[in-house]
Amino acid sequence: MAQDAPARSPLFELAEQLVQDHAALDPMVATYFGIKGYDDQLPEFSDDRWERDAAFSRSSLAAVRAIVPTDDADRIAKSVMEERLASRAELEGSGELARTVGVINSPISEIRQVFELMATETNEDLANVRARLLSVRQALSSWRDGLESVAARGELAPRRHLVGIAEQAALYASGGYERFIDPLAARSDDPDALRAAAKDADTACGEFGEYLVMELAPKATEVESCGKDRYVRWARYFTGADLDVDEIYAWGWQDLQRINERMWELAAELLPGATRLADVADALDANDDGAIEGTDALIERLEAFTAATIQSLDGVHFDIDPRIQRCDARLAPEGSAAAPYYISPSEDLSRPGTTWYPTLGRTRFPWWRIASTWYHEAVPGHHLEGAGSLLLADRLSRFQRLEGWISGYGEGWALYAERLMEELGGFSDPADELGYLEGQSLRAARIVVDLGLHLGFPAPSDLGTLGALGDCSSKPWTPAMAVALLEERAITDPEMARSEVDRYLSMPGQAISYKVGERVWLAARADARARLGDSFDLKRFHAHALGLGPMGLDPFRAEVDGWDGS
Repeated sequence: MAQDAPARSPLFELAEQLVQDHAALDPMVATYFGIKGYDDQLPEFSDDRWERDAAFSRSSLAAVRAIVPTDDADRIAKSVMEERLASRAELEGSGELARTVGVINSPISEIRQVFELMATETNEDLANVRARLLSVRQALSSWRDGLESVAARGELAPRRHLVGIAEQAALYASGGYERFIDPLAARSDDPDALRAAAKDADTACGEFGEYLVMELAPKATEVESCGKDRYVRWARYFTGADLDVDEIYAWGWQDLQRINERMWELAAELLPGATRLADVADALDANDDGAIEGTDALIERLEAFTAATIQSLDGVHFDIDPRIQRCDARLAPEGSAAAPYYISPSEDLSRPGTTWYPTLGRTRFPWWRIASTWYHEAVPGHHLEGAGSLLLADRLSRFQRLEGWISGYGEGWALYAERLMEELGGFSDPADELGYLEGQSLRAARIVVDLGLHLGFPAPSDLGTLGALGDCSSKPWTPAMAVALLEERAITDPEMARSEVDRYLSMPGQAISYKVGERVWLAARADARARLGDSFDLKRFHAHALGLGPMGLDPFRAEVDGWDGS
């Protein structure tokens, strides 16, 4: 949290200022961080914005490099800031952030999500909501200018992604913003003005969607692979590690086979005679006595599950600060991707950490598919790591706490958290264990699919049959094969599988960060246990590793390898 007292060092003082300056450049970043004064605005998305952001990242990087660390906390903070700023500047300056868009990562979805994080209690808050709604049209107009520049450079995202974003825009145009403000209007001192602003935002989304379909998509390529140069750049950004992609591809396939072996053991118990894992999943979906009926009951169950998990772990495997022992659960905005997600608290903790569940229009939710996911998204996963880092102002700079998060570290921890709960007996019911393995198999399959689609790796020679596609061994990966793999080997339902593959194709290198990160966390723990012997303590290991704060996987491993066990 922001400090009133003097910063502990010149580097920490610079970190404070860089966060504040970044918030001024990007009002949505300010809202995510909980920095006041920008909630009535939206950023621009033209080429000028990326050039400005790249210049800011480069100048910030130069300022960081000029400071000599004063102690160990400074040394780590400087390393994290240098890595993040350099990676960010490269993506901004190369045009990658302008061209790499999809349903899960475009201004359309990001603008819609930020409204869910805004304060709405007072008339001033609602005035900010109205002003930001009225800014949607201009923000999308600036993005249109930006996309035209991207098109002129021949760097448009593949047609698949532009059409997917257009479908999102059409959904919002059907009243997405109006439905959002409907419960707020009654508390507004000018409800008609608020409703008119929401309607204008909906209309702007509809017009933008038509532009994407009618004007931009015809110019886009059908080629969906990004190629090695772009992939390596993104993978480095998402993991903070130098990766051997050939080794990771082979390892991912081996790990998926290992997980599938255990899934088949459970299948024999849960549905004797089953010939497809998907049939077992379908049977559990249909017969799950613990299934939740209705969205209100879902939210109540998710919050109660997290509260019970906190109670069972606190003081045993973690010391969980009372200030973060509340993790909210909410329904994701319509139009979201199919996977649940987490957003960290505001800097001052006035907005709690929040898990988001996309219902996709459903009202019945089989619990066996959810339990492990909520260990991942809430506690001991993202909430414990993300919210916990905000409390470490004595050793983590403001930049580390708010801008240092990196997928390999954070998603790796969250997947490790699922594995930890399995080790602690959290999946004693065979159906719940199959749900845990569903998540594990999905993340292993992601490695094979992501690398296969983007780098042109052939499918494994022993892949075998993928549903109606027949024997796909050694064939070039296609999106249809990727969807089938998720359905067959990771028991992912068809809608989720299609959403996942769209996600991989629009965010090269992100999908592998989960399993790659988990492998680093597990190896770091195993090596510490072997090195320290009887003096190894799991609770102290967790406290030390999380206390380092977010960082790239390569420096994280080096830091943990130097831990003396205290």
